Amino acid sequence: MMDKVMDKFVEKVENFVDHHGNLEEDLNELRSEWQVLKRRKIDVNSRIQVEVEVHSSQVVKEEVKGWLEDVQKIEQDIQDVEERVGTVPYYKRASLDKLVCEKIEVVKRIQERGIFEGGLGIKRAPACGMVIPTENLEGEISTKDEIWEHLMGNKVGMIGVCGIGGVGKTTIMKHVNNELLEGDRFQKVIWVTVSYPLNVCELQKKIALAMDKKLPEDEEEMMRAGKLMDIMGRVRFVLILDDVWEKFSLTDVGIPEPTLQNGCKVVITSRSADVCNFMGCEIVKVQLLSSGESLNLFLNRVGRDALQVAGLEEILKLIVEECAGLPLAIVVIAGCMRGEKDIIEWRNALYELRQCVNSVRVKEDMVFRRLKFSYDRLGSLRIQKCFLYCSLFREDYEFSRKEMIEGWIDEGLIDQSGRRQEVYDRGHVFLNRLEKNCLLEKTVDRFANEVRFKMHDVVRDMAIKSIDPEVRYMVKAGMKLSKVPNEHDWAIDLNKVSLMANYISEIPVGLTPKCPLLSTLILSNNLNLSEIPNSFFEGMVGLKVLDLSDTGIEALPDSISNLVNLSALRLRKCKMLKYLPSLAKLRALKKLDLPKAGIEVVPQGMEMLVSLEHRDLFCQNLKEIPTAILPSLSSLQCLVISIAKGMINLEEGARLSKLESLECEMEAIQDFNYLVNKSKDFESLTAYNLQLRIDKQDMVYVSGDKYQHKVLIAECEIGEECIVLPDTLEDLWIAKCKNMKNMRCSLNKKVLLENATELRSCSIEDCKGIECIVELDSSSSSLCCPVLDKLEKLTLNDLPNLSVLVRGEGVATSPQAFSNLKELFISECSGMRKLLSLELLQGLQNLEVLHVCNCKQTEEIIASSDLNASSSDKFTFTCPKLRRFFLEDLPQLKSICNDKGVMVCDSIEEISIDECPELKRIPVQLPLLDNGQPSPPPRLREIKIFKESKEWWESVVEWDHPNAKNILQPFLKFIEWSGVADKYSIFQNFAINKSRVSPITRANKTPSFGTPQREQSQKCV
Repeated sequence: MMDKVMDKFVEKVENFVDHHGNLEEDLNELRSEWQVLKRRKIDVNSRIQVEVEVHSSQVVKEEVKGWLEDVQKIEQDIQDVEERVGTVPYYKRASLDKLVCEKIEVVKRIQERGIFEGGLGIKRAPACGMVIPTENLEGEISTKDEIWEHLMGNKVGMIGVCGIGGVGKTTIMKHVNNELLEGDRFQKVIWVTVSYPLNVCELQKKIALAMDKKLPEDEEEMMRAGKLMDIMGRVRFVLILDDVWEKFSLTDVGIPEPTLQNGCKVVITSRSADVCNFMGCEIVKVQLLSSGESLNLFLNRVGRDALQVAGLEEILKLIVEECAGLPLAIVVIAGCMRGEKDIIEWRNALYELRQCVNSVRVKEDMVFRRLKFSYDRLGSLRIQKCFLYCSLFREDYEFSRKEMIEGWIDEGLIDQSGRRQEVYDRGHVFLNRLEKNCLLEKTVDRFANEVRFKMHDVVRDMAIKSIDPEVRYMVKAGMKLSKVPNEHDWAIDLNKVSLMANYISEIPVGLTPKCPLLSTLILSNNLNLSEIPNSFFEGMVGLKVLDLSDTGIEALPDSISNLVNLSALRLRKCKMLKYLPSLAKLRALKKLDLPKAGIEVVPQGMEMLVSLEHRDLFCQNLKEIPTAILPSLSSLQCLVISIAKGMINLEEGARLSKLESLECEMEAIQDFNYLVNKSKDFESLTAYNLQLRIDKQDMVYVSGDKYQHKVLIAECEIGEECIVLPDTLEDLWIAKCKNMKNMRCSLNKKVLLENATELRSCSIEDCKGIECIVELDSSSSSLCCPVLDKLEKLTLNDLPNLSVLVRGEGVATSPQAFSNLKELFISECSGMRKLLSLELLQGLQNLEVLHVCNCKQTEEIIASSDLNASSSDKFTFTCPKLRRFFLEDLPQLKSICNDKGVMVCDSIEEISIDECPELKRIPVQLPLLDNGQPSPPPRLREIKIFKESKEWWESVVEWDHPNAKNILQPFLKFIEWSGVADKYSIFQNFAINKSRVSPITRANKTPSFGTPQREQSQKCV
């Protein structure tokens, strides 16, 4: 034993002596190895500049970043050793030498890792932005290539695309926008339409919205500019500002100046080269098309089979020649001749086109002369007038189908014989005709998820200025006017006047425009307009449509009572309005629009409005509707009304035999049931939105126009009294209802929901008693509510006792449950530990969106107990249509499924995860290449991880393949937010504004069923 102790002692002494004597030698070796590593670091940095920074389509690998961090750390360690050499006591030289030897080994290992034979960078994630629908380019290719060269180069930061109206500036930039989104040089591509006049606040708001941010509404422009500058300064962007008319400073708006250092670009399109020069742009001028390019574009739009018509080719070339190389004119004229085979029609078209060009005043823009041909070729005076009506809105205004058709109906531009749905159908045909003839452009509102329309600004100018000398419009919409035009501007032959969306605050006393032919006056959205003098309407004896919506008007002047030709009076959202004069003389009135008006008493003479077809009386302050008013309105087709208990006799409403659409808010279950039962007798009732709210609060019901038959039930004690639901119900929303345990015992004992075979959307919120959604009969495997099989969207929010979606003995044998479900949103359901059973998941083959958030106790998305515990094989389950998969604020979530489960999601486009700290594995299967390496899912666009979860992503979470993170790196985005509301805006408005349900009538819309009120901030569910 003593010998072993001595041997160890001797060994330590020898080691001490060796280290003590070898310190200088080892220090020199450390210095030598460090020099090798230092040179390798220089080489790596040089390679980064060549391989990554110059070719900005790549980003530095995380592996390389980590290596450089290790080099920096060892450099600091070596400096510490060098400092200790001169001060170390003699007896500590051995321990210092031991440290030096350890550092030598570390340096050598870092050297070995610094080879990077596979390169230093990986492909950058594609740019984020909005794809814009467009058509193929013709002739503008060289111009687009010039713009592209400036965008990809390092010499030009500001690019100005100039040319006359209709020459194709916007079309070219739409193509550029879409191609930028396919590339990876820029992180963000932002498209904003500016228009005239410039509104800095609106421009700031649009840019921030495109960046998924919101700016404070109540701050000055300068403060907002600073915040916008900070937001945009974090990304490499391309900002496309379309249709710029005025000079402005980028800094004043909050747009960072493009520099070589930040790599950003700004492109503006403008008709004015002076604007582009002032803003420091490199000008790219868009030229007219050559004759060959013009002919090719025309044939592409009109159809090349036109060349098969004998003798037509020469006429066709002459028509194209009349278009003078203007793409807009070519597209519009080709649109109205598409499908025409008769050569006589083509000869006549050439004649008309030449006459049109010669007849227009020489001083007018040459584009107008060509576009007027398309207007003339509409072939219907009604459609022509519908087209002209579109020009009353401000420039670049995007309107919905319903909004425009309602306007045409008010103007009497559509034949109104037959049912209201038939009238709407005619309006749809007119709108389609204008779009087909390229006089209107189709757009998509990505927030409301609906198709909208707008007029090209050149087409709008043409409509206002040069259509028909007998039609006189005064259109000053959105022009920042602070007062109405002077009396001499109101020509005696004016037909229509639009002063909407201005800052008009008063109309001078004594102003009496002499406009006997004026049929339409639009003063809407002048928020500060509080008073109109009595004299103002005295000279407008022919007025038919008066729109004062969204104004601060407090009382209508008595002269309104004498407008006997008035057919539509729109007073939507006139919250300050307290007084209306007698309406008894307005026998021609067909539409009275009063949602959210402040009136408390029904206007005098209401019972005399025998022609009234559309009545919107959703006035929160209205106390009573006098007896016999409703029965007197025998022509009523559309009724929007709020019924307080005892406020109205529903039997009167039940006798409205022509009623087709109904929006009604009620406080009593008895009224609700009576109306539903009676509605079965209304064969003409094609649309309804019924809301039963016992204990009314200021809540906002968010719903789209997809469904025409809707019911909202809120703040009711369901179970004590039977609630009858319509058989045709499509969209059901239940909120704040007590005594609910599931869909069987929630509505009534007779389960009349079983008859609602058209139910497609169901939302349940803040119902504390809900334990499950569907309960299976104990005696059979059939669902108690089989209609739920047809659901496409299910939203569950704030249901603390909800523990399972489907419960009962038949779960395993009922895979058809929710088999048509496309969207599932679950929020604040703290009782759900396991979200989906495997059997239920196998039935969700149509699921496209799965969003789970704020469920504090959820541990698993797919219950692991359903997987075979004894098997060692991986279990694969397929979600063939899943596109969006969001998990957010799930602090107890330990697994999406257990270690044996693998999700096959080939359609996945977006994965977003935040605040799931216990989650260790993402089981999404990545497709494998022939070499066995994984590849991204084919449709994947992005993986969003909030910045606070970055460390979790990098060090905790795992994928089944060890190289998965590197493969997915280009799609990874670490998201920042400036507050809770901003964070939730990333998970955009899926179904409900938490605990808020709206009045029936929505903001900024003509009456429509289920049109959403767009809130400033929305929380996800």
